[in-house]
Amino acid sequence: MTNWLFKTEPDVYSWADQVKKKVEPWTGVRNAQARNFMRAMKVGEHGFFYHTGDERQVVGIVEVARVFYPDPVEPAGPWGQVDVRTVKPFAKPVTLAQIKAEPKLAELLLVRHSRLSVMPIDDAAWKLICKMGGL
Repeated sequence: MTNWLFKTEPDVYSWADQVKKKVEPWTGVRNAQARNFMRAMKVGEHGFFYHTGDERQVVGIVEVARVFYPDPVEPAGPWGQVDVRTVKPFAKPVTLAQIKAEPKLAELLLVRHSRLSVMPIDDAAWKLICKMGGL
């Protein structure tokens, strides 16, 4: 299984919104690489829920609840979405600054290609970020 990171603007859709809704489609992805990552997702795989903007921090964990399916706004187009289910919050958020300061995380796409909205996270990085977040 692969781990993932899902980025969102907290003033548009936040961790609090995710917790309230429990399962929600991950919509609005309009980058081909991020879309291809979503196409590769499998039910049960976990992802970090990451607030962008001023916060820039991992705040919780979600899991893929439904595999990639067409975007209802453009059902015949190339775009789609997955559904994510709330798993648990981080005991303490892990900031992008903390991630960048950790040499073991230097190769993460989050560090090297920060504009990508959905990306894979390898097992070693997953475990380390979870530890940093108090899990």
